[in-house]
Amino acid sequence: MPHINFNNDFPGIRSAMAYSPVTAAPMGVLAEILLRSEDGLSRAERELIGTYVSYLNDCFYCNHSHGAIACIYLDGDNELVEQVRKDYSKAPVSDKLKSLLAIAAKVQRGGKNVTTADVELAKEKGATDKDIHDTVLIAAAFCMFNRYVDGLATITPSDMDSYPLRAKQIVDNGYGNYVFTSKQPT
Repeated sequence: MPHINFNNDFPGIRSAMAYSPVTAAPMGVLAEILLRSEDGLSRAERELIGTYVSYLNDCFYCNHSHGAIACIYLDGDNELVEQVRKDYSKAPVSDKLKSLLAIAAKVQRGGKNVTTADVELAKEKGATDKDIHDTVLIAAAFCMFNRYVDGLATITPSDMDSYPLRAKQIVDNGYGNYVFTSKQPT
């Protein structure tokens, strides 16, 4: 049961965004920039970072929403998404992404946990300054998004079949106002 009356029955962040379009608009723009850019990190890598941070924050809605989006970008490889959640160090992803996930995990605990050694390792593994910048910003943004969703106790669908449907819509159309104003696809 949500902590406030959203006057809608949308799940997760969608309900909070529909409740407050004035704050939703810049949040949607931020998500679009961070998660759909192909400058440096791929969309799959960006979504995996968001999924992993959401997993660490125990945000069921965001973890599964963004995991479903990552899965689409990974040609349906849900096993890889699960491996990243559970132990990215053993997942078949690049050493660069592993080093960036390590940085994301430190940001999730607190920004000051990221060390010069973490950044140097990421660079040794092929990360650019832009990759590191975007990783830190994605991790920080997801901490905010996760706390927004869980802090208001938004509705979290337990029907796992609903997540891929919305994910497909995001992959096809991006993040934007339609996300919180349109009916869940069936």
